[in-house]
Amino acid sequence: MQQDIEQSSFHTAVVGGGFAGLAVAYELAKAGKSVVVVEADSQVGGLAGGFNVEQQTLEKFYHHWFNNDLDIMRIISELGEEDKVVLRPTRTGMYYSNQFFRLSTPLDLLRFNALPFHDRIRLGIAVLRAKRVKDWKTLESLTAKEWLIKLCGQRAYHVVWDPLLVGKFGSVANDISAVWFWKKLVLRGGSRSSSGDEVLAYFRGGFAALAERLAAEIVRLGGRVMVSTTARKVLTSDGKATGVELADGEVVRSDNVVLSTAFPISADLLEGSVPETFLSQLRRIRYLANVCLVLTLDRSLSDTYWLNVNDPGFPYVGVIEHTNFEPPSSYGGRHIVYLSKYLPTDHPMYNMDDDALVEFSLPHLKKMFPEFDKTWIVDAHVWKADYAQPIAERFYSSLVPGNNTPLANVYLTSMAQVYPEDRGTNYAVKEGRRLAKMMLEP
Repeated sequence: MQQDIEQSSFHTAVVGGGFAGLAVAYELAKAGKSVVVVEADSQVGGLAGGFNVEQQTLEKFYHHWFNNDLDIMRIISELGEEDKVVLRPTRTGMYYSNQFFRLSTPLDLLRFNALPFHDRIRLGIAVLRAKRVKDWKTLESLTAKEWLIKLCGQRAYHVVWDPLLVGKFGSVANDISAVWFWKKLVLRGGSRSSSGDEVLAYFRGGFAALAERLAAEIVRLGGRVMVSTTARKVLTSDGKATGVELADGEVVRSDNVVLSTAFPISADLLEGSVPETFLSQLRRIRYLANVCLVLTLDRSLSDTYWLNVNDPGFPYVGVIEHTNFEPPSSYGGRHIVYLSKYLPTDHPMYNMDDDALVEFSLPHLKKMFPEFDKTWIVDAHVWKADYAQPIAERFYSSLVPGNNTPLANVYLTSMAQVYPEDRGTNYAVKEGRRLAKMMLEP
């Protein structure tokens, strides 16, 4: 460990090597500041970290960009990696009442016979009305349920939106802010081709490859990136941070500290150094965990990339067949399927071992895809994250803390702060770079 901390002090120590933390460090390093990134995992990237499938890196948790995610594209351009970005139209669908519906274009919506025709028209108009909302703060007093019923009607809400909200957020579905859902509608509606198809972007080699490229650039600019290194606490003296103590007892000295971690982790790192009222504010923000089952198959399940599941009996909110987006040829001809579930950490599914979760999931897949057989599975991986989804409730903007802390030289940047946007690498980069520029201001 001693050899990794070659200099006595850094301008900034960044705790957390996700895209927000990497973006902060990159921006500061570009300005000539000495930086060190401290990451507990064995690799950088956070929720966009990867693992190997057929000599190719694949995300542990499914990832893509919309074609209007400009901030991530700017940093990719700066890194000279534009040729690795691919844009492709994708097929979106819905599984409802034992039927598959394609929902990729406006014409698909008109064919969605799970709703009466006038409800389909109203649903389409609702998306257009959502786009006309200019001030999201006018929606902060409403839950997503209240707003969507008003916008689309009770029947469309019951068929389309309620199963998705409950499937994703479970027992807290009725707490979700209208602002969160509004942004989802606007974002997806703005990522379409002239024909109405949704167009998404991907990075050749996987998002983890981009995170590693960004980390390498930080090192090239004179910074340090320390993986498999856990921070224990922020050290302070006379009301200012002096650095970060690591789990092995080593100390990273720095003039500034950036915590790019989930708020409960940030609170633990700051325990005893800031007032309890601030720690309570950090811990007030609730999160859901995620369990993601990634199946490597020898054949395809369907021709749909993103299948929303509006069936309360199915344990996952979506079936994402990644190789209907990035082709199977990238993975030795294998087909990659993600099964994703957001849930509290005490949920039985979150606490199953890997083999038990696979066995639990198979009958549900068989019911949805009758031809599916366990022999199709070449490999299975289970990934879990305790802090996967901040719960954006009503008046969230008044609950979530800003970048500053009671310590003048300690800052926060995390996916919980990108509101009214939702989590994602694009907004993580945007927020990280914005914080770095703020720190560089005289």
